[in-house]
Amino acid sequence: GPGYQNTFYDAFNEGARDLFWEQLNEHLFSKGFDAWWLDATEPDLHSNLSIEERKLNMSPTALGPGEQFFNGFSLMNSKGIYEGQREANPDKRVFILTRSAYAGQQRYSAVTWSGDVVSRWSDLRDQISAGVNFSLSGIPYWTNDIGGFSLETRYGAFGDTPTADNLAEWRELNTRWYQFGVFCPIFRVHGQFPFREVFNLAPEGHPAYESMLYYNKLRYRLMPYIYSLAGKIYFEDYTLMRGLVMDFAADPEVLNIDDQYMFGPSLLINPVTTYQAREREVYLPDGQNWYDFYTGEYLEGGQTITAKADYTRLPVYVKEGSILPVGPEIAYTNEKPDSLLTLFVYSGADVEFDLYNDEATNYGYEEGEFAKVSLNYNDATGSLSIGQREGNYEGMPQQQRFRIVYISQENPVGFDPEVGSEKEVIYTGEALEISLK
Repeated sequence: GPGYQNTFYDAFNEGARDLFWEQLNEHLFSKGFDAWWLDATEPDLHSNLSIEERKLNMSPTALGPGEQFFNGFSLMNSKGIYEGQREANPDKRVFILTRSAYAGQQRYSAVTWSGDVVSRWSDLRDQISAGVNFSLSGIPYWTNDIGGFSLETRYGAFGDTPTADNLAEWRELNTRWYQFGVFCPIFRVHGQFPFREVFNLAPEGHPAYESMLYYNKLRYRLMPYIYSLAGKIYFEDYTLMRGLVMDFAADPEVLNIDDQYMFGPSLLINPVTTYQAREREVYLPDGQNWYDFYTGEYLEGGQTITAKADYTRLPVYVKEGSILPVGPEIAYTNEKPDSLLTLFVYSGADVEFDLYNDEATNYGYEEGEFAKVSLNYNDATGSLSIGQREGNYEGMPQQQRFRIVYISQENPVGFDPEVGSEKEVIYTGEALEISLK
């Protein structure tokens, strides 16, 4: 209002943090809001002020000069909200989406996104190395605006009708960005007009629509894999979006690759970032061999290949010695907790994968309320061991159907969540061993 300057509050002051949370709780959290989008946590006092001016305006803080503590604002802001919500409702998980980060901020349930990137192919390309480097810094949850936030006017940013050529490029850009975004720690679309829903980007039957729908369903099919790795992040300090150097440090060829990465221990992701490209070079790290995700073709590691990259598909490869647990088609994460799980077992090396689950929305896991099932594949014997279930939680399904699909050099099988298999077992928590060869 008149006479008031848009300014910051001192997040380094405990009393200020308490007051800020009190206002959020009274007007939002107590009314049913249960997640926080903390934009402008640089802090952005006025839009587009220089960093120098921001530092001056936020000085002094309770800890000292703004010049010295400027970068820690986002950490302390997240801390206040996290601690305030946990006190107000200890049984509701905190979720914070924030535009800035500081070392250690993950302990306050904060996810960071890369800001207002532009709908350009070059910006899409930059997101790959941005996400990988962010994850290498030790903060596991990173995301970006699929499709880019800010548009060039040629795509219809101000309500203008784009030309046929520009519309075609807009749709392909969103498709390729969507394919990449599915394999980010947090999967989200966001941007200015035009609208970004799949059905607004392209009509049903269009390759863009069909591709985005396929990968949307795939993301949710992969939830047993992704959520198990989320458990590993909490209990073992794991990272989901993995620069190749993290898993293949003995291979010098990976040191300068910044447009490929691992999504968990098994999936090699290779985004397409050039308009109208229908293939791209992919390096398959040395020390193990690989399977084409879509066909099951067996490929030797330590080579660069020209990978097929149709409009509707992103090149993905599976490391030999992998177990990929896949669930049913779902619309939300906990829709079908006791349904059939398909275990895709990729032979070629021994592997262990811990299937993890818990109550999904509370903090019971901090008190040991979770379940873990160890899956072990022995390549020499061709057998899969499903270990005795460890732990339990309220509402846990007492039995689980597993379908096992075995992939080998002699038995190439492409990914198909509905594929049939003679190997199907009912698991009741007791150890099982299944011969796959």
